[in-house]
Amino acid sequence: MQITFIDTEESWKQMLPMSYTRPVADVRVGILKVHEKWSKHLASTDIHFRSQDYLNTLFQKPKEKSLTILGNVLPTESLVSSVSSLRESEALICDGKLIAGYFSSTESFEVGDRVEVSVSEINQVSHPWDIFKLNGAEIERDFKLLTDGRKSKPINDKHTKTYGEGIFLEEGAKVKAAILNAENGPIYIGKDAEVQEGALIRGPFALCDHSVVNMGAKIKGDSTVGPHSKVGGEVSNSVIFGYSNKGHEGFLGNSVIGEWCNLGADTNNSNLKNNYANVKMWDFATGRFKDTGLQFCGLIMGDHSKCGINTMFNTGTTVGVSANIFGDGFPRTIIPSYAWGGSSGFTTYQTRKAFETAELVMKRRNKQLTEADKAMLSHIFEITAENRVWDKT
Repeated sequence: MQITFIDTEESWKQMLPMSYTRPVADVRVGILKVHEKWSKHLASTDIHFRSQDYLNTLFQKPKEKSLTILGNVLPTESLVSSVSSLRESEALICDGKLIAGYFSSTESFEVGDRVEVSVSEINQVSHPWDIFKLNGAEIERDFKLLTDGRKSKPINDKHTKTYGEGIFLEEGAKVKAAILNAENGPIYIGKDAEVQEGALIRGPFALCDHSVVNMGAKIKGDSTVGPHSKVGGEVSNSVIFGYSNKGHEGFLGNSVIGEWCNLGADTNNSNLKNNYANVKMWDFATGRFKDTGLQFCGLIMGDHSKCGINTMFNTGTTVGVSANIFGDGFPRTIIPSYAWGGSSGFTTYQTRKAFETAELVMKRRNKQLTEADKAMLSHIFEITAENRVWDKT
């Protein structure tokens, strides 16, 4: 079965800045990315994407008619059953919104003359803050999906203390002198991942392949560290997509960090306002701040962004792609892509300099910044130019 994940203009804009560099279905929530969840449920590896044209060189576009699923929809057992039983003449609908159907690569994603099949409820990552909001429940679903019928590799270290039954180690995973508490949710340690001495971890938690929890780290529940990443200090209900580092002391809470990011030593973010009011965050779809409905909401950071030592992020801060933030004080709560500076002001981080940094960072992980990557990042530089208001002064 060929599966295509589609972004509508609305669903793509609402997930910015994370969707600048990927289709929405390539977002990680829980242990797996959205499309990886569906792939396992539907036993298909023939995966394609319909998103923004500039992403086509990095994400395979469909060439024929296929089962097409809205890219921000998370699979559940009941929804998978409904999608699996769809006929080509039918369209799956929830609250008047099209969720899935069979479409050609050029056909508009709309009901048309199809027979409507309704489902009562779906889970969606409609905004970036939904990623950490839904992360705990998605870790539990993914844990069951990945480990059902399998046996964990043993923890042989006598100085490691465990609580609860839901702890699973993949091949090559290492745990030394740590405390793992899975009483409130499972703990998943991926292939060749490492939990170093003195780390304190509460589930639900996922440490993906080849990642490291540093010595003395304090990891609270509902958190995911994607592949090839390092974390230290205190982390709470946050998702790091992959290939990113928060290696030092400092607090990261109710946050989402993209790929190829680095948080300098003692970087901290606020996740609760002093007056305990709901947090507002920037909504790219409307071009204004939106009430998240959440009391706890921290930092959203797009791919390839960095911040220097002792950076402080206020509650509900959004950082775009390839931004470089440094200096004392709190920077603004909406930092555009390719911004260079901090609370004292910003200039434009030109692509030549940004690419030089990206090449060095990716080389450390034995990856290469390809011409396709550069074309994508250059396009993002152009389409975000209007957000860099200092260029107009």
